[in-house]
Amino acid sequence: MACHPCRNAGPSPSRPAARGSVVAAVNGALASLAYALAVELAPIRVNVVSPGWVDSPIWASVAGDKKAEMLEAMANRLPVGRVGEPADIAQAIQFLMRNGFTTGSVLHVDGGHRLV
Repeated sequence: MACHPCRNAGPSPSRPAARGSVVAAVNGALASLAYALAVELAPIRVNVVSPGWVDSPIWASVAGDKKAEMLEAMANRLPVGRVGEPADIAQAIQFLMRNGFTTGSVLHVDGGHRLV
């Protein structure tokens, strides 16, 4: 059986930011789509990976020379005390691909972001 993880964008469906209604709606819809597809496409497994803040090249474009400062501020807010690395997300996807008993799930890989 195949596993097709979808990608979601962190805690925005459950904790939307001001002026973030469109992002929250899209991300919530991704999770709902995965739930429905898990039923419709069974026995193909469908899951969502919901990443939090990840130190990736996009932050150089978003924050410019303040990238390190911005990521440090984010890390200080998280229970795990750091932002994610691309490898953290890759490991989550590998888990979903290897675990044949997981379907219709949203795996939050966010360092506890949605808790704070």
